[in-house]
Amino acid sequence: MAAIGAQAGGVGVSLELLLALLALGIATGFLAGLLGIGGGMLLVPFLTALLQAKGVAEALAVKMAIATSMACIVATATSSLRAHHRRGAVRWDLVRGLAPGVVLGGLLSGAGLFAVLKGQVLAGGFAAFVGVSAWQMWRGAQPRPSRTMPAWPGQVAVGGGIGLLSGLVGAGGGFASVPFMAWCNVPIHQAVATSAALGLPIAAASTLGYVISGWNLPAALPGAWGYLYLPALACLMPVTVMMAPWGAKAAHALPIAQLKRAFALVLAALAAYMLTKAL
Repeated sequence: MAAIGAQAGGVGVSLELLLALLALGIATGFLAGLLGIGGGMLLVPFLTALLQAKGVAEALAVKMAIATSMACIVATATSSLRAHHRRGAVRWDLVRGLAPGVVLGGLLSGAGLFAVLKGQVLAGGFAAFVGVSAWQMWRGAQPRPSRTMPAWPGQVAVGGGIGLLSGLVGAGGGFASVPFMAWCNVPIHQAVATSAALGLPIAAASTLGYVISGWNLPAALPGAWGYLYLPALACLMPVTVMMAPWGAKAAHALPIAQLKRAFALVLAALAAYMLTKAL
């Protein structure tokens, strides 16, 4: 912890900001394991606010928050995936079908669309897609019993859409992949675990895209590299990795209905916050 504080302090991160990042990491890591969401839907709004408080213009703050969030998800998703895999809940057949499209979509959004879209547009897109997912999960509408996951070409196409949206809004994909798999009659605990597995290729591909698109971007503040805010990564990564297994343990202990409602409430709150940023 002292090492993290020294590293962060070297680039101008105050003790107050350090404590806020550590608290954010605890909450993010736990929710990532609990809901299979990667943590970006919590990280993006709060990192946006923190960066604006340090004087970063709002449009750039949103982009930096999204990119930094996705880089952090590489570690968080790895930790969450290991915890769910040990419980045998990951549907690896679905991961193999969705992952190729996820990687392509993440690269396309991170290296292309992300750099040209305005921050307000990204915030609005984040709010819209997360809000729709929240409504679907809260309703608890039961899909037709005959509905199943599409064949491999369809899974690649769906994965591409999930990767594209996730890369644009800095989320691990759970806001789209969990509701979609549940709509296709994949049990919610398996959907959450499989979403955690998909979060890793989404995050890795999108982060590579952000590095490419922000390579020559002037540093917005000390410690920034392109779209990435390195002090936040140094604070968040160790804590999220530590907390994700605890969230995964709680997910498998909760009844299905409670897990869906918890997912919906988190999504709704974050959608509302980002909508205010977009407007």
